[in-house]
Amino acid sequence: MAAIGDVARLAGVSKATASRALSGRGYVAEETRQRVEAAAAKIGYIVSPDAASLVTGRTKNVGVIIPFVNRWFFGEVLEGIERALLSAGYDLTLYNLSERGPGRARVFDFFLARKRVDAVIAVSVDLDEHEVASLEKREKPLVALGGTGGADARLSVDDRAVGQLATEHLLHLGHARIAHLAGSGASETPASVQGQRREGFLDAMSAAGIPAEGQTHILEAEVSLPGGYTGALQLLGHPGPRPTALFAASDEMAIGAIRAAEKLGIDVPGDLSVIGVDGHEYAEMFELTTVEQYPGEQGRLAVDVVLRLLGEDATADPLPDSGAPLTTRLVVRATTSAPR
Repeated sequence: MAAIGDVARLAGVSKATASRALSGRGYVAEETRQRVEAAAAKIGYIVSPDAASLVTGRTKNVGVIIPFVNRWFFGEVLEGIERALLSAGYDLTLYNLSERGPGRARVFDFFLARKRVDAVIAVSVDLDEHEVASLEKREKPLVALGGTGGADARLSVDDRAVGQLATEHLLHLGHARIAHLAGSGASETPASVQGQRREGFLDAMSAAGIPAEGQTHILEAEVSLPGGYTGALQLLGHPGPRPTALFAASDEMAIGAIRAAEKLGIDVPGDLSVIGVDGHEYAEMFELTTVEQYPGEQGRLAVDVVLRLLGEDATADPLPDSGAPLTTRLVVRATTSAPR
C-alpha cells in the first residue's frame, strides 16, 4: 500500500511538504503542489480522512439539520448546499429534524457529539436555548438559514415583507375580501417563517383600512399540496361572503387551493385570485402568481458563509445578517386579476 513517504520520494519533497500539498493546509508553491498530486495519482495514494483530520483538526464534513427532506423548498436548499460543499471538497451529514421530543433532543445531545463535523447549517429550524448551547459546546460555527434562535451567522428572507408584498399585490388589483391560508402554528409563533408571512398579511390589510385580525378569512393548514387543498375547501366553503382573493403561504398550498377552487366550481382568477410564495418548479406550469425566492442559491450562500467562518484568520465580516435580506421577486402570472 502506498504511503505518504512514497509520494514524497517520487515528488522529490519532504513528507511534511507532501502532506501539506495533499491536505490543502499550509502554503505550498503551486508547481510543487501539482508535482505532489501527480506523484500521488501515479502510485494510487489516497489521503486518509482520519490522518488528515489529526493533522489539520478538520473533518471536511458539515452537518446539516433540516425539518423536511420530502418537500420541494427543502430539497432545493439541500441540493444547493450539497453541490457547494462537494465543490469545496467537503462531505455532508444530514439530520432530518423531527418535532420537539426525544428524537430531536438526540440529534443535539448525542448524534452531533458523536459525529465529527467542522460546522453546522440549520435550515428553517427554530432552535431553543438548550439546542444552541449544545452546539456552542462543540465550538463549531453555526450558520442558520431562516428559523430563529442563536447562530454565528444568519441568512434569511424578510418573510414579513414577503407577506405584505403578496397581499398588497391583491389589494392593488382592487380586492378587499382577501383570505390568508397560513402555515400551521403561524399565530402561535409569530417569529417563525409562517408567522412572519401572516404578520405581513395583517400589516397590508391594516394599512389598507381593512382589519383582518379575527376574521374567518385566516386559516392555518399544513404547508403542502394536500394542506392547501383541504384548507382552501374549508375557507371557500365557509358561510358568509366568499373571499375574492387568496394569499397562500407557499406555492404548494396555492396549487392545492387552485385545485380546491376547481372542485367547488370557482373560476381562477375570475372568481378567485390566488398568489403564493416560493417560485416552485411547477409555478409556471400552473401560471401561478408568486413571490419567488431562490432556495438553491440560499443553500450555496449558506455554504459560502460556513467556508468563510472556517477560513484561517477569517472574521467573515460583514456577515449576511448585518446586511440586506435574501433576494425575493414578485412574478405576476395568470392566477391573479382584478375582481369581477
